[in-house]
Amino acid sequence: MLRIHYADYEALRAHGEETYPNECCGVLLGKNIAGEGDGAPVNSAAAVNYVQQIVRAGNTRTDSAHNRYHIAPQELVKIQRQARGLGLDIVGFYHSHPDHPAQWSKTDFAEAHWLGCSYIITSVEQGKAILTNSFLLSGTGEDDKNFEDQAIQIDIAPNVAEAAALNQKGQA
Repeated sequence: MLRIHYADYEALRAHGEETYPNECCGVLLGKNIAGEGDGAPVNSAAAVNYVQQIVRAGNTRTDSAHNRYHIAPQELVKIQRQARGLGLDIVGFYHSHPDHPAQWSKTDFAEAHWLGCSYIITSVEQGKAILTNSFLLSGTGEDDKNFEDQAIQIDIAPNVAEAAALNQKGQA
C-alpha cells in the first residue's frame, strides 16, 4: 500500500496539469515499512510506502518529453541526500501520462530499477488530472522484477505522532 497526505497527492496531480502536454516527474520521500508482524519483505505488496514529502524533478527528456521522462542522475543524488538529511528514504517516483491512461508502459517498466519503490502515474487528459494509480516494483533483481497494482491510502490530516514514530523506527 502507498500512504500519502492529501496535499501531497493533489500537488503531484497539479504538477502533471502544469507541465501538460509534457510529462512531469518527481520523487516520493518517506519510509518503507514491512507488513506489521507478517515477516513480509519491504518490496512486497504487504509493505507500506509512507510518503512524507514529494519533490518535483525536472524532466530532462528533450526529444520526447510528451511521452517520456528522465530525472538527471545529479538531481536524483541531490534529492537522495536531501532525504537522508531529513531521516527519510526514496520510497517512490511519480510522473504523468498526457492524454494516456494511468497505466505503466513498456518503457516505464524497462526504466524502473528501484525495487520496493512505488511508481505513481497520473493520467492528464486535455490538461486535467483524471486518474492516479500506483504500482509497486517488486522482485529480487532485474531478472524477476514485476509491477504490482498498489492501493493508495490518502490521509486527510497528517498524523504527527505516527510520522514521528516512523522517523524513530527508521533511525533505529
